[in-house]
Amino acid sequence: MRLRSDKRIVLLLAVLGVSCVGWTYAHTQRGEAARIALDPDDIGGTVTSSKGPEAGVWVIAETTELPTKFVRIVVSDDQGRYVLPDLPNASYEIFVRGYGLVDSPRVVAKRGQRLDLKAVVAPNGRAAAKVYPPSSWFSLMEIAKGPVPEQEEVSIIKECLQCHPIGNEGTREIRRMAGSPSSSLEAWDQRVKRG
Repeated sequence: MRLRSDKRIVLLLAVLGVSCVGWTYAHTQRGEAARIALDPDDIGGTVTSSKGPEAGVWVIAETTELPTKFVRIVVSDDQGRYVLPDLPNASYEIFVRGYGLVDSPRVVAKRGQRLDLKAVVAPNGRAAAKVYPPSSWFSLMEIAKGPVPEQEEVSIIKECLQCHPIGNEGTREIRRMAGSPSSSLEAWDQRVKRG
């Protein structure tokens, strides 16, 4: 009987040992993922929101302390980590922008600083849409069928985009104009005639 009991204790200790090794490895990996190597001229950290780590959001650093306005933009990785590398000597306003978010409050930071940022989830689609780049709106457009082949029409539109930012606020939202247009089509017609 004694031998059987000793085998159970050894087996129990082996299972506990393997469990501890697994737990330690998982926590070490998590600690390594959170650790971000920064040089003295970098700013870095993680971006999280109420939904957890924010992957694929823009982290923007701006300063006016240099001879010209300086902006550096990076994208967070799948764990919300970011590094703004090789920044010139100045203090920076750092903020987060992304799809489904509104711009986060700006935080002042200096080079070499670790800075964890809080992204702000947009309260609704309209608020989120204000920060979408104009070109994203173009992807939502449906080209009307007409006498010109669709491929040719898309090519013409792309030429226009070199000068005219389709999708900026002026082309997304048509404000009430003199003459009170009776429909959105009439309002758009007035808008286009004004240039």
